[in-house]
Amino acid sequence: MNLTQIQDLIKFVAKSGVSEVEIEQKDFKITIKANGKAKQEVIQVASPIVAAPVVSATPAPVPAVAAAPAAVAEVKNDTLVEIKSPMIGTFYRSSGPDKPSFVEVGSEIKVGDRVCIVEAMKLFNEIESEVSGRIVKVLVNDSTPIEFDQPLFLVELA
Repeated sequence: MNLTQIQDLIKFVAKSGVSEVEIEQKDFKITIKANGKAKQEVIQVASPIVAAPVVSATPAPVPAVAAAPAAVAEVKNDTLVEIKSPMIGTFYRSSGPDKPSFVEVGSEIKVGDRVCIVEAMKLFNEIESEVSGRIVKVLVNDSTPIEFDQPLFLVELA
């Protein structure tokens, strides 16, 4: 099940009025609970072979091999935006220790350009930019744990 399917399922649960949906497949289990105001909680548990911590977020941090779009939030200056993490995990600026960083301060980026990698549950997710502009500041150190919706980069819009 990919992130889009989970988001569609959350929307369906919110519209249908069902209070709880639980789906269990071979390598994961997902439970969606909604109260009267359509607030959802998504829980994902790793394979039952090894005791793993339960990760909770809305939407769930689903490991994906395909690139995940980064969230973008406006900041005080009209021309500056933050690129935020779409999931929890470990932030990497390059594809390997001996590889160059995807972006540096001053790098020009376009929509769809890879800006970093987030490792979540032993899968490496390429994070793509949803804005075009110039990297003004890198807000996270390499190989650092990050949270869902945490600002990663500050971008001056083109």
